[in-house]
Amino acid sequence: MIDDRSMTELIRRTFPDAEVEIWDRTGTMDHFDVLVRSKLFAGKSPLDRHRMVERALAEARADGRIHALAIRTELLET
Repeated sequence: MIDDRSMTELIRRTFPDAEVEIWDRTGTMDHFDVLVRSKLFAGKSPLDRHRMVERALAEARADGRIHALAIRTELLET
């Protein structure tokens, strides 16, 4: 299990400017939908963006705190 704050902190290690929205899909705190908006996505393909977020959350995926994850990304506009 992981809470929204902890997940946001993991994401912001990689994306300090990120706007993060998290939805717990099942109420068990291990199945999530996440939306990450960041300027660091500029020039990246959707697949590369997805991989960047997966890497940011790899620690929580590896230890089982995150079991299922649906990722959406958007370029953060200024």
